[in-house]
Amino acid sequence: MLNEWRLWARPDQLPPQPEAWRNWLILGGRGAGKTRAGAEFLRAKALGLWGPPVRQLALIGPSLGEARAVMVEGPSGLLAIHAEEERPDHEPSKRLITWPNGAVAQVFSADEPESLRGPQFELAWCDELAKWSRAAELWAQLQFALRLGENPRAVITTTPRPTALLKQLLADPATVTSRATTFANAANLAPAFIKDVEARYGGTRLGRQELLGELIEDDPDALFKRADIERLRVALVPELLRIVVAVDPPASHHAKSNACGIVMAGVDRQGHCFVLADASLERARPRAWADKVVALWRANKASRVVAEVNQGGAMVEAVLRQAEPNLPFRAVHARLAKRARAEPVAALYERGLVHHAGSFPALEDEMCAVIEDAKSPDRLDALVWALTDLMLSRNAHGPRVRVV
Repeated sequence: MLNEWRLWARPDQLPPQPEAWRNWLILGGRGAGKTRAGAEFLRAKALGLWGPPVRQLALIGPSLGEARAVMVEGPSGLLAIHAEEERPDHEPSKRLITWPNGAVAQVFSADEPESLRGPQFELAWCDELAKWSRAAELWAQLQFALRLGENPRAVITTTPRPTALLKQLLADPATVTSRATTFANAANLAPAFIKDVEARYGGTRLGRQELLGELIEDDPDALFKRADIERLRVALVPELLRIVVAVDPPASHHAKSNACGIVMAGVDRQGHCFVLADASLERARPRAWADKVVALWRANKASRVVAEVNQGGAMVEAVLRQAEPNLPFRAVHARLAKRARAEPVAALYERGLVHHAGSFPALEDEMCAVIEDAKSPDRLDALVWALTDLMLSRNAHGPRVRVV
């Protein structure tokens, strides 16, 4: 029972059924169990545990050293997961792994695409494909080499990065994808490691990629760049001159209504802005978002609340004053298109004048997408109003920035 992987594996670590796919892509965070899933699949296929045995296999790592250290000899590698009587022989000098039943796996480096000219296989295990230095060339050669058996295929285990090959595989109808986070495998990882990486990287771009296994990429037409956000992210906030809470309220409340964007930010004596909170609410009733805005204003001693009133008009102020009659309120009107309004704020980020005090994944996703006037990026709208009031408006009480 201890050697029967199907009893212990999570669903994302088992091959999708039926096995009509050509590529099984396993995307996961660090330590999510991707290597174990790949090794167990090869073991089962080589030994004929899940159908007829596969005789000719290929293992491809970012380099020969990494393939050997992780895929073959690692704690979740091929040699470690076999019972003593079924364990294959490993001949490092020949780059060969041979099972007692005659199945053979050859080990390759992604640095050497030409090494795949000649060999032929029924099954390939490709590890950390997003790290491959010559990915397109090697993948092309592998397709020619996968020509044996009734259904030649590849299993790919990798932490995602926005590489051309990975995006190609995700779009390929012959690919099925499994996903797992680092935290899904927490029972097999050191508690101190989980606590540390969550504290350091939770919600950041790096954390979403390396821990949650998400494919994070910038759109080339987006105004805001994740690199700018990451570079200026801070854990501590200096003394602030002024804090505002900005709200972009929905025009109505129903099942398909927009979210209510609520963002709090402040400015310091050096003229740097700090995004302090994204408290946006999905499909909230007017009193619910008004209470949230007032609670933020009160708890953080904010100078005022800024709200867009294009859709709601006087209703927006009336709803807020029902929650707090003495609320310092400023109404703003959107006279420019969304992208035009956001451009001066994006320039502040490029100049290193805006810092995110913590991580705000949903807000940052909206920021790094293409701004379309037909859509409503509610969190982004609230951010733009907050930073405009603090840094760009004629009413700004802090150091005013001239965007050039």
